[in-house]
Amino acid sequence: MPTSDRAVQLRKGVIELAILAVLDREECYAIEIIDRLGAYPALAATPGTVYPLLARLTKADLVGTRWAESPGGPPRKYYRLTAAGRTSLADGATAWVELRGAMTEILGTDAP
Repeated sequence: MPTSDRAVQLRKGVIELAILAVLDREECYAIEIIDRLGAYPALAATPGTVYPLLARLTKADLVGTRWAESPGGPPRKYYRLTAAGRTSLADGATAWVELRGAMTEILGTDAP
């Protein structure tokens, strides 16, 4: 996994979009989101990355929260996509498809 500043910044935007996509399927608590992202090595993220993104998405009203009792510990904070979050996800998905196509073309098939 590249670790340059450019790669880190690119990943942050992609991970934010991936979080919205995860929450579009079902509400989750943060560790579930981290686990789902971890199923894709390129999207693996630490709590130190995911929690600030969730806070920012919540502040922007793209994600809502609720607290629920946990069967084996303290209450858990569940995150869910809001209507604005669904719109943002749709916009982001469209932009991703356009960017992916353009970058694949401009980088060529021999690009690393």
